[in-house]
Amino acid sequence: MNSFENYPMSWKPSIDKTRKPIYQVLASQLQQDILNGILLPGTKLPPQRELADYLDLNVSTISKAFKVCELKGLLSATVGSGTFVSYDAVSNAYLLEDTKPNHLIEMGATLPDDASYEPLLLQLKSMLQETDYEKWFGYGRAGESLWQKDAAVKLIRRGGFETTVDHILFANGGQNAIAATLASLCQPGDRIGVDQHTYPGLKTVAAMLNVQIVPIKSGNNGMSPTAFEYACKNDNIKGLYLIPDYHNPTTRSMSIENRKAIADISKKYNQFIIEDASYHLLNEKPLPALASFAPEQVIYIASLSKSIAPGLRLAYVTVPNQYKESLSRALYNLNISVSPLLAELTARIIVSNQLEILIKSHQEQTIKRNQVVNRYLADYTCLGAETGIFRWLLLPGEIKGTEFEKLAANQGVQVYAAERFVVGNSCPERAVRVSVCAPETIEELERGLAILERLLKTIT
Repeated sequence: MNSFENYPMSWKPSIDKTRKPIYQVLASQLQQDILNGILLPGTKLPPQRELADYLDLNVSTISKAFKVCELKGLLSATVGSGTFVSYDAVSNAYLLEDTKPNHLIEMGATLPDDASYEPLLLQLKSMLQETDYEKWFGYGRAGESLWQKDAAVKLIRRGGFETTVDHILFANGGQNAIAATLASLCQPGDRIGVDQHTYPGLKTVAAMLNVQIVPIKSGNNGMSPTAFEYACKNDNIKGLYLIPDYHNPTTRSMSIENRKAIADISKKYNQFIIEDASYHLLNEKPLPALASFAPEQVIYIASLSKSIAPGLRLAYVTVPNQYKESLSRALYNLNISVSPLLAELTARIIVSNQLEILIKSHQEQTIKRNQVVNRYLADYTCLGAETGIFRWLLLPGEIKGTEFEKLAANQGVQVYAAERFVVGNSCPERAVRVSVCAPETIEELERGLAILERLLKTIT
């Protein structure tokens, strides 16, 4: 019998070996110990061979148990460094609750202001007064949407990417497009690269599909091309997910040089890239999309919920020819079709040039709100542009994001900690995401900011 009584192992599980299969029993025990706080985020697990000796099991059994937990996002393995409990293992990536807590000022969800609601309502009323209005309530067919695809091309051009109608597919929102893309291009167990902090919706979709996300280090306001190429060579990744413009949650925008470099690497290693352009219309002068430099590798997703209205559940997906058939099938299986009503409404808003009016109106409202943010948080580092609908507040002292999120909630304000966005064994920034436009009025925003300012003073 091996004796490990006085050996400094970070995890000494006790399992019932009569239950089969043993790797699932061990994986279940590991999961419970993580969720119950016995193993804390960032803990390095014992080497697999060492754990196998301790439990008197085969190394392959340990490897299979670890893999089960890796695919659930609970563990993160790095070649040459070992296996760690993921920093986001116990964080909640589902940010939008079923019901809005009445006692909290909402400054967590990334919502635009309501400047577009009245123009959308007027356009909708006009559509419903047409003699053939009933067609908006039937099935939409891809062959009938050519002029709507022309509108999509116009919107995407506005965001910095030139494409053509033959590359356009429709989805029921950006999240839906991301899910369909991963479902069509990845198999369970595949790995894709992401920023060290990333959109939680990507994390939940990847976990559902058993696609593992691998954090890639940042540099110069965005993902490091050198780190991306390293991952292509050593981490067996199949693709990449990026938000180059006004990154969620860190607000950073990738330089043109980095976009070109990452595009070149994707072509060199035949990596697909999902470019999430949810925030591209927030920029007054959008940079060229990453897809501009590698159109044959990039699936470009332009959604409207963040730049126009959250209930406008429509996204335009620009797809390279090599991925179009498989992605089209995935979207069909997930959607059957998008809403003809929303597709037509959106196209009319774009083609009538109301889009520019709405964007300008949103920007004016957002600038006003950000000026209020700057006034209250002037003594702290609060990253983000004046046209951004959220900010990235770096916390003073030694307090963690999760601790500050709890303090803020106790005082009546909802913000989201960096731990909700962090990936794998990347160490989360001591920061929280603060939504600028989610409060219904500027007065409510001011009340929330006053609470946050008082809290920041107590921890400085």
